[in-house]
Amino acid sequence: MDEARARDVLAQADVVDGPAGGARLLALGENAVFAAGDLVVKVGRDIGQGGSELLDRARRELAVAGYLAEHGVPAVRAAKPEVLVVDGHPVTVWERVPAAVRPAEPRDLAELLRLVHALPAPSGLTLPRRELLGGVERWLRLAGDAVDPADAAYLRERRDGFAAAAAALTPRLAPGPIHGDALPRNVHIGPDGPVLVDLETFSADLREHDLVVMALSRDRYGLAADAYDGFVEAYGWDVREWDGCAVLRGARETASCAWVAQHAPSNPKALAEFRRRVASLRDDDPAVRWYPF
Repeated sequence: MDEARARDVLAQADVVDGPAGGARLLALGENAVFAAGDLVVKVGRDIGQGGSELLDRARRELAVAGYLAEHGVPAVRAAKPEVLVVDGHPVTVWERVPAAVRPAEPRDLAELLRLVHALPAPSGLTLPRRELLGGVERWLRLAGDAVDPADAAYLRERRDGFAAAAAALTPRLAPGPIHGDALPRNVHIGPDGPVLVDLETFSADLREHDLVVMALSRDRYGLAADAYDGFVEAYGWDVREWDGCAVLRGARETASCAWVAQHAPSNPKALAEFRRRVASLRDDDPAVRWYPF
């Protein structure tokens, strides 16, 4: 889905004041995210391409927002309680948070994760497992001939191996609700403090999933050591002390490669980044720098 298609869906949804062309694009990835007035609108991929799970995910994200509000966790709030399906695309509408007063830091994320990881299981809402590798096949299918078939086969093999290894892990922390994509970019620092955003990967699984993300950020994406140390200090435990850390890291690296692949057909920079990542995995070189995309 490109920006033009997303804007067309936004216009058809008729949920913002004024012309949809005036909405500001905040992000274009799994969803196109637009800001307009006091609303944020997320336009998902075509259900025909991504399957019914895309619609289910959007519905669950709205339910999770209500669950977090019930327990007082600072997080985004829905402006409309139901998912709109517009020309085959799931559309959700959210209250726009106030302007950020500063960038989010890993320590801010850790404070929110402590709240999330203390939550009881929700009543009336079944959270899925964190299927970190569940999107690999879809992303590779969307990549099509733009990526080397041997690289796609390699990632499928890694996916299967790490899925089996992850299923056999013994966690250090008690499993339960997790954010699922715990990065500072999913935290907004408003005038009242940190707010958790992007709830579509909210799950019930190993709490270590949320912590491995930042360990990988330190090792692969250039997060400064002192910033990571601040995250560990605020959370109270370093997941790298757990012997299952390498397994969840490997699973996330595999998924991250496949996620970039879906953008390769239309973006040469995505193809270059995909090749960089796959080569580093093939060479078993954990020090090769990856770049956010």
